[in-house]
Amino acid sequence: MAKQTALKEWLNKAIARELAVTVQYMWQHVMAIGMDSPAIREVFEDVAIEEMKHAEEIAERLNYLGGVPTTKPEPIKVGGTLKEMLEMDLAAEEEAIAMYKQIIKAADAAGDPTTRLMFEKILAEEEDHADTFSTILARPVRQ
Repeated sequence: MAKQTALKEWLNKAIARELAVTVQYMWQHVMAIGMDSPAIREVFEDVAIEEMKHAEEIAERLNYLGGVPTTKPEPIKVGGTLKEMLEMDLAAEEEAIAMYKQIIKAADAAGDPTTRLMFEKILAEEEDHADTFSTILARPVRQ
């Protein structure tokens, strides 16, 4: 029972994170300016939509497990320049990757293969987001 409670807490932390980055990336989509902004704005928007889908999927799972999904996001960091935005986003994705690896372990310990599989899929998508942001950061960004 304690392992199930801990897993529910992890899921709520994940929801709070997903809500925050959804807003963060969508605001960056709106606020991005500069020579490279059109292509990067699309990336922000696409990733924001994927993150919202993650929040919904995790909330549905938590509800199924008898938990109550949080509505409060973690702090949102928008940034100023495109480079600052991308650096913040890469850091957020790296934090998510570390957290989701922990959730996979917690789901395994709780004997919950469904949650484990769901987070393995989400983890792969977060790794793709991190790769996208690091690839963009590897080339010169024109302001």
